[in-house]
Amino acid sequence: MSGKLKVIAAMSGGVDSAVAAARAVEAGHEVIGVHLALSSNPQKYRSGARGCCTVEDSHDARRAADVIGIPFYIWDMAEQFHAGVVENFLSEYQSGRTPNPCLRCNEKIKFEAVLVRAKALGFDAVVTGHYAITKEVNGVKTLNRAVDPEKDQSYVLAVLTADQISGAIFPLGDTVKDDVRKEAQARGLFVANKPDSHDICFVPSGDNAGWLRERLGSEVGPIVDQNGKELGQHNGAYTFTIGQRRGLNLTVPTPKGEPRYVLSIEPKTNTVVVGTHEALAVNKIVGQPPIWCGPAPELNKVYKGFAQVRAHGEPLPTKYQFDGTHLIADLDQPVFGLATGQALVIYEDDRVVGSATISETF
Repeated sequence: MSGKLKVIAAMSGGVDSAVAAARAVEAGHEVIGVHLALSSNPQKYRSGARGCCTVEDSHDARRAADVIGIPFYIWDMAEQFHAGVVENFLSEYQSGRTPNPCLRCNEKIKFEAVLVRAKALGFDAVVTGHYAITKEVNGVKTLNRAVDPEKDQSYVLAVLTADQISGAIFPLGDTVKDDVRKEAQARGLFVANKPDSHDICFVPSGDNAGWLRERLGSEVGPIVDQNGKELGQHNGAYTFTIGQRRGLNLTVPTPKGEPRYVLSIEPKTNTVVVGTHEALAVNKIVGQPPIWCGPAPELNKVYKGFAQVRAHGEPLPTKYQFDGTHLIADLDQPVFGLATGQALVIYEDDRVVGSATISETF
């Protein structure tokens, strides 16, 4: 995608999206800034420059657009965000899985919903402040890691389809964060030193377990070992995550005082199973449905690549294949504390092959 384009710059109110919008203008594109209103009552969301969808953030985005000199609008995405991200977050935890709401937001809101609306309004692409790089290979646009490994966001963008990647522009992928802040300062953008967003924007307290308990209720259930022996009780299985060690409050001592970790969550029986750290080892990961960020792999052909299972986790050497339904990764070395509901992302060097939501681990 080259030449002068008509683009939407998604402006969260942070430094990254502001600099991305400014660079799009400098590149000669016709740019309109858009802030996404993700809640009908933004006061419920995280404030104090910690989220990406608060009242303060919308004001910051508008002021940045004024400095850059581009038109600015607010798009109401509250209904789509609640249905596609918040409800998904609740249902996944209720089912004993551990979701990543930032991936769902990128997939369902920032690209799927925004890009569809942008294209309907005659725009060519959407510009965001994500740290990733796109390259064109044989006429196909690919998604690749950013140059700054500390800020690389290709993992949370791996839910994008090839069509969505073709309509996305990431101006910051070739820049480290410190330089982005310096550039913002030089451009007169007051958000230059604004803290990065952290935590989940729709959990104002930052207490995920408490937020879930308020909405799903508290139900006492057993904490058991792998043999079914009860070691304690809990107030809601859905408030635990695989690999969790703290907050188990076991009432039965373990041999030699060895720590116990959450191995599995069984929502139907409201049971939490715990065990040793060694029992957390995972060598094989199965995910579905696969989303390909480029051409799909050949059916049942085994490839070599790297698997990543956390946003800033280490790339794990792996063999992977697509069986027609599942993306399957056989790791060269085990990974610990992996939960269903998380994302499995496959890379070939720095290129993102695709992703899938983890459905089984072995």
